[in-house]
Amino acid sequence: MRTPQDIDIGFAKLKAKGVRAVVFTGDGFLFAQRKAIAAAALKARIATIFGQREYVEAGGLMSYGNSLADLYRRAAFYVDKIMNGAKPDELPVQQPTNFETVINRGSAEALGLSLPIQLLVLADQVIE
Repeated sequence: MRTPQDIDIGFAKLKAKGVRAVVFTGDGFLFAQRKAIAAAALKARIATIFGQREYVEAGGLMSYGNSLADLYRRAAFYVDKIMNGAKPDELPVQQPTNFETVINRGSAEALGLSLPIQLLVLADQVIE
């Protein structure tokens, strides 16, 4: 998908091929188009999973991944250190430590999916 018009076309092609679920990796274009992606996926009745919660908040089925808010908080650590004289190449590399599972129950129902209660209980957040 390179343009907003590709979203509906792409999901129509996936549906025609019998695809029932899609896993998305993150990129700037997809993030900007997350509402259109969620709407097209529901229209095509294709389940979606993403790496960030914002896609699920926009109507995607579920996500498992790092918290963008947590990453931004960690970035402030680096800004503070650099502004106080630290050399960037001497700062430790940090990897995400906060991962979360978010499920959109309304999207699941729209797709006709019955999610296992164990999954709903273990999710960090269930959007109704």
